[in-house]
Amino acid sequence: MRAARLIKMVLLLQARPSMTAAELATELEVSERTITRDAQALSEAGVPVYADRGRTGGYRLIGGYRTRLTGLGRSEAEALFLSGVPGALREMGLEDAASAARLKVSAALMPSLKDAPRSAAQRFHLDAPGWFKEIPAPRLLPVIADAVWDDRRVTARYLRQETEVERELEPYGLVLKAGVWYLCARVPDHGTHRVYRVDRFTGLISGAERFVRDEGFDLPAFWEERAAEFARAILRSEAVVRLTEAGVRQLPYAMDRSVVDEAMASAGAPDATGRVTVTLPVENEDVAYTQLMALGPEAEVVEPAALRERFASAAARSAELYRQG
Repeated sequence: MRAARLIKMVLLLQARPSMTAAELATELEVSERTITRDAQALSEAGVPVYADRGRTGGYRLIGGYRTRLTGLGRSEAEALFLSGVPGALREMGLEDAASAARLKVSAALMPSLKDAPRSAAQRFHLDAPGWFKEIPAPRLLPVIADAVWDDRRVTARYLRQETEVERELEPYGLVLKAGVWYLCARVPDHGTHRVYRVDRFTGLISGAERFVRDEGFDLPAFWEERAAEFARAILRSEAVVRLTEAGVRQLPYAMDRSVVDEAMASAGAPDATGRVTVTLPVENEDVAYTQLMALGPEAEVVEPAALRERFASAAARSAELYRQG
């Protein structure tokens, strides 16, 4: 543990002109007293760490010292490609590996390029979950991520609706969609690839047996196909809606944009009042009620009759509340 910390300290000092004891302590998650001892240990080992005294002092490497400890380990190299997704790295237990990889890359850069990592980080950042959603990381995600990296077969217990089932799975890849983690895995008994929500796994045993990965498997393409199938499969009902011009603009914010675009492409011309009648594929009446309620008076449900009645009742209750106010 200490050896890894000393290496990281050297890489930090190599990447920056100077760092205070407080800055190093924060980066390495130790006390300033530990930083002082580590600096002394490095100096005794022949690494020219120099301490500038005074209020504005700090630690630096002198004499143009360069370490050759810049070779990336496999886990660090793999984690580096995910370094733009800090939340995902943290949830999969790869944050430390990515941090070490970034330091090693920074240490290997020419002096003129030293600011490149920080420059990129200040300009691009991915925040995957939607607004106003606190989605906890699934408990078993780090174990599943390890099995994915190592191509290890797992025995998993999984909640299918209210029933717990057990499956032998070959975990091919993880997908983070709108803050929710999914596992794409091959089921050896069936020879097919399927998708599982990680937060529905209740138990998982990762053995030593490795599976032979199908090199022709394309995770992005597989996910895109399955996601499209899922979106089509859940839209089992329809709702006929009359929209104002404002309602047409707001509809993509209430429902899936691809569904809206397809429905609007087949909609007719506006009527005499400027309203457009459109037939929308919906999951069920309850979901349609929640989605279309967000449009308020900009949407009038025409069919089905039961859904129209729910909106009429809600409008009447709202009108009564405002009359009382």
